[in-house]
Amino acid sequence: MANQPSSEQPAAQGSGPQLERRYYVDVVRPHLTPVQLMAEVQAHLPRFSPGLLAEFERTRGTEGSLSVGDEFHIKILGPWNGSVRVTDVGPTFFEFVTLEGHPEAGRIHFEVHALDGRPDALRFEIHSLARSRDGLVAFAYDTIGGGKLVQEATWVEFCERVAAASGGQALGPVVVETTRHAKDGTTEQESAS
Repeated sequence: MANQPSSEQPAAQGSGPQLERRYYVDVVRPHLTPVQLMAEVQAHLPRFSPGLLAEFERTRGTEGSLSVGDEFHIKILGPWNGSVRVTDVGPTFFEFVTLEGHPEAGRIHFEVHALDGRPDALRFEIHSLARSRDGLVAFAYDTIGGGKLVQEATWVEFCERVAAASGGQALGPVVVETTRHAKDGTTEQESAS
C-alpha cells in the first residue's frame, strides 16, 4: 500500500482565506547562471531546507534529480507533517502540489531568473497559493500563529541558502509578501524583509 499515490489537495478543498505568499531574494554577481543554480536546487533539494524546521525526505523518484511525479514527505516542526508531489519542472523552476493530509491545500512554485534591468543579478523566488487544510489548521495558523512563523522561517532560510549557493552577494534580506484573498473578494496585503 505504501506505493499507492496519495490524492492531491488543491486550494479549492481547503478552509479559510486563500493566502498568496512570495518569498524572494536578489543576488548580485552570482557565480552560477539561473539554470546552473536551479539545477543545484533540484538535485539537492533537502539540503536547502532547514532540517530542524522542515526536513524533506524523498518517497518517490530518483535521488539527484527532480521529475514530475516525484514525491517528498516533509517533517515539519510541530504536528504539521505533510507530503508534496512535483507537478512541473523546467530548467529554472519547479512546482509542488500538496497531498492529502498536508496542513495546507494548494501549490508552491520555486523559480530563479535574471533580475530585470540588472545583467549581473538574479532573483530566487518562492510563490505559493494555498488555504489551510481544514478549520483546525486555519485556527492554529492564523489565530495562534505558530504554523505561520515556522513556515516563514523555513522559506526565508531556504532563500538564504540558495543565495549562498549562487556564490554571489544578496542585495538585501529576503522579502516576504502575503496577500490574503477573502471569500468576499477583498484582499489584504502585508510585506516584510
